[in-house]
This record gives sequence, C-alpha cells and structure tokens, in this order.
Amino acid sequence: MDLNERKLRILQAIIADFIRTGEPVGSRTLSKKYELGVSPATIRNEMSDLEDMGFLTHPHTSAGRVPSDKAYRLYVNELMSKKELTVEEKQIISDKLHSDMSEFEKTIQHAARLLSEITNLTSFAMTPKPDEDILRFINILPVDNETVVLMIVAESGKVSNTALKLKTPYTRDNLELLSKSMTYNFRGKTVSEALTGDIIQCLEEDLAAMGALAENIMPNFMKTLEKMLNVNLYMDGLANIFSIPEYNDIDKAKMFLELLGKKEDFTKKLINRENGVIITIGNENADDMMQECSLITATYHIDGKLVGKIGVIGPTRMKYDEVTSVIEYVTENLSNTFKLTGGNEEDE
Repeated sequence: MDLNERKLRILQAIIADFIRTGEPVGSRTLSKKYELGVSPATIRNEMSDLEDMGFLTHPHTSAGRVPSDKAYRLYVNELMSKKELTVEEKQIISDKLHSDMSEFEKTIQHAARLLSEITNLTSFAMTPKPDEDILRFINILPVDNETVVLMIVAESGKVSNTALKLKTPYTRDNLELLSKSMTYNFRGKTVSEALTGDIIQCLEEDLAAMGALAENIMPNFMKTLEKMLNVNLYMDGLANIFSIPEYNDIDKAKMFLELLGKKEDFTKKLINRENGVIITIGNENADDMMQECSLITATYHIDGKLVGKIGVIGPTRMKYDEVTSVIEYVTENLSNTFKLTGGNEEDE
C-alpha cells in the first residue's frame, strides 16, 4: 500500500490536530478544519488505510483515530518543520541564561528550569561533578588463553578492574601495545571527555593493526568508563505532568514519577544516549516504563568539549517542532556562552 501525497497530508493533519487538542481525530473534523480537497468519505477510506499501515490507532471509546509511535517517527523525520523562534523568544532565553554566569552548576540548573517553563514538560540537565576522575593509565593484563583484565587507574587513586572474555586470540605483545596506545590517548582526560571523544579517531592506527582484539576490548572499555562516570542530574517541572491530559490516569502519573524518581537508572539512560539532538518515541525506548513517553536530549559543550546533556521527557503527544527548536537554541546558547567565558578566563 502506497503512502502517497494525499495520505501524507491527511496523516500530517491528524498529527497536528491531535498534538494540539489531545482528542481522537475523525474524518468530519479533518474535512471541516483542513482544506484537504477531498470528501469526508475519501478521508475516512484513507484513514482506514493508514490504520492498516500502522500509522494510526483506534481507541475503543472513540470513532476517531490517534497517531501511533510509527506516525510520530515519520513526522519527526520527514513531515515536521522546526518552529523558528521569534527574536523576542530568543532574547528571553538569552537574558535568563546570562543572568547568573557566576557558577557553572547554577547556570545549568537555570537552563533546565527555563526548558520546563517554556515547554511545560519535565526537564533535566546532566553535568559532570567538579571532582570527576581524570584517567592516569590503562593496562590490559593476561589471565589465561581467553581472559584478560582491563585495569583503568584514575589520578584520584580509584582503580577499576574488569575481567573480559575475549572471542579472539591475543599475544602479550598485542595487549601491551594496545595498553600503551590507550594510555597515550586517554591520559589526562576526564572520564566524560574519554566517553564523548572520537574513540575510532584516537585509536585508528591500532584498531587497524589489531583488528578484532581492539574491537572486542573497546566496547568493554566504554562500559567500564560509564560505571566510573560521576555526574549530577538536575530535574525541573515534575509538577507539569499534572496539567497534561495523558497523566490524568493516576497509574500513568505514578509510573512516570517512579521512573524519574530512580535518578541513578535515569542518569545511566542519558549517559548511554548518542550525542547531538536525539529523539526517542514511545516503544523506541527500551525501558518498559518509558514506552508511552518521548525523550528528547541534546548535548552542550564548554570550550568546544562535549560536557553534558539537557532535555525533556513527556508524553508521545508532544509539540516536537517547538520543543526541538527550544532545546537546540538553549544548548547553542550554553555552548557559546561558556566558550566566551572560558576564553575570557584564559586571557586573564
């Protein structure tokens, strides 16, 4: 079945209407509110096709349809036009973020609060703690023919030892070479800098030389770093969910609050997300408790180095165009501001 231009226009209208009203959308509503150029009967047939294709669902208590996670994904990838913030909106964001640049942590908390105020969603910001570990050296020690120990030592004296079962044969020389290369490339970096750097570029020559051995060890190196990462997680706007119709259901509201109450688990989910602006919708989230949520995260930088993540979480019925634009502008503002302040400090 072809997802032709007419189906796309009807689907886009349904998504826009449902995001705005939260009410299931019927063919008569679409015919009256949108100039689609076809009769209600044709719209009804197209909606039936879209449901068969998995883009719409049909709530039992209503004759109307609502978008599925698949529809939101298509919308975000292909149909959505990002909302251009007005000059006034940009000025408000800029002024509020720059109102107190005296402390990095307070500024990031302020950014999270600003996000929740503008989007009316629950927001969060993740930052490395000031005393974050700096890597000192990395060693890979042989145990037997299939097992090695990955040792990571930090400047603070913290030592992490992880036993690894390797799928590929190794020699002591190869282990020693990879240890030296990893130490050379990561010594002096914080855990978060190592996690967010370009691992492939850092170890390009050695990865090519040692092939499967390096490919086997590097994912475990990343997982070990994640366990060592020491971060602060700030949240704001938890009470916003009570003004969202989806959370009028007490069980859904409790599940949402329980999800965010497990800060350590939620922090790990954020750490494991890719860099840049990332949107995961409904069942794209691996955690069962997040199957009815959408999560939007973005990364911000200081002195050109990727430092933390900021974003929002809420129902899948979300103004993706507006929220994404706000998050992008806030992170861009943060990065530019800290770049400037960092430069000023160096000049002094």
